[in-house]
Amino acid sequence: MNFDELLAAPQFSLPQADKDRVLGAQLRELTERHRSACADYRKIVDLIFAGGRQIETPADVPFLPVSLFKTRTLRSIPESEVFKIMHSSGTTGQVPSRIFLDRETARRQTLALSRIMTHVLGGRRLPMILVESDGIVKDRRQFNARAAGLLGMLTFGRQHFYALDEDARLSVDGLREFLERHGQEPFLIFGFTYLVWQRFFEVIAPLRIDLSNGILVHSGGWKKLVEQAVDNGEFRRRFREATGLKRIYNFYGMVEQVGSVYLEGDDGLLYAPNFADVIIRDPLTLEVLPVGEPGLIQVCSALPLSYPGHSLLTEDLGIIHHVDNPQSGRLGKAFSVIGRIPRAELRGCSDVLAATVGG
Repeated sequence: MNFDELLAAPQFSLPQADKDRVLGAQLRELTERHRSACADYRKIVDLIFAGGRQIETPADVPFLPVSLFKTRTLRSIPESEVFKIMHSSGTTGQVPSRIFLDRETARRQTLALSRIMTHVLGGRRLPMILVESDGIVKDRRQFNARAAGLLGMLTFGRQHFYALDEDARLSVDGLREFLERHGQEPFLIFGFTYLVWQRFFEVIAPLRIDLSNGILVHSGGWKKLVEQAVDNGEFRRRFREATGLKRIYNFYGMVEQVGSVYLEGDDGLLYAPNFADVIIRDPLTLEVLPVGEPGLIQVCSALPLSYPGHSLLTEDLGIIHHVDNPQSGRLGKAFSVIGRIPRAELRGCSDVLAATVGG
């Protein structure tokens, strides 16, 4: 099964044993591709991971700490082939990651996101509420992860309504007008989690606005909500009680692997699509942990051709709850994100790899 076949198959349909074999082969080829084309990546793989040649499953693939993209220029294509440069959305004062895309990698990412979202949205474009202002997509100089996520989701909607003004204030009248026209049929809502909660939900909750025909897709910004004692379960419960909205899908993803979206199932857990996988590692030893034990999240994806981002060690903590559970309606690993590791604890791994490439 090649990459195109992984995309063409219904997503979340590959048993984990098959994924280990098929995706392992895809990632093995990508590892060799990036070793040949990216000198810094080759140094890391050859010195730290003994060349990475014994790759059978995703767990065998050499990984980079995701923070390395903030300090290093890592690309596997000539500068002349760079089609787009993506930046992470880091907080003020943080150095953003820089991700170099060629046209083929950008095409793969668009197709991959489409296959994942079709799984929950169906094949037709829906009237769409964007919990954003239209300014974020007008200024392409601000092409960061937030803008990229918004642009990626625009294609799944029609009759777009930008619900926020430039000061992030909700247009309640505009929302009511949208719902008068489209509220009796399925419609799509997209936004980043903290905006959806603080700028959208908290305004409309007292107004008892009916969103029962909506489908909400959201991601990011959980830290601000957790500080308010709002976890994923509370988020879903409050929306259901105040607005009637039941179809809510959180997703986990990052600019360093745009397109590889880990989408929430009806059980509230996250699932990897056919062309990606998640591994949990011990924060101290970096050994693979079994189901049920929390640790660092490693994400693997067959998408990136233009940069060595096919296997990344994140700074997020997660736990795999089950594998190939038929009751969930999705095969593969079901996991949740449970927080962030203190930066000091991960710094050692990053420093070793940075030193390897001349840091």
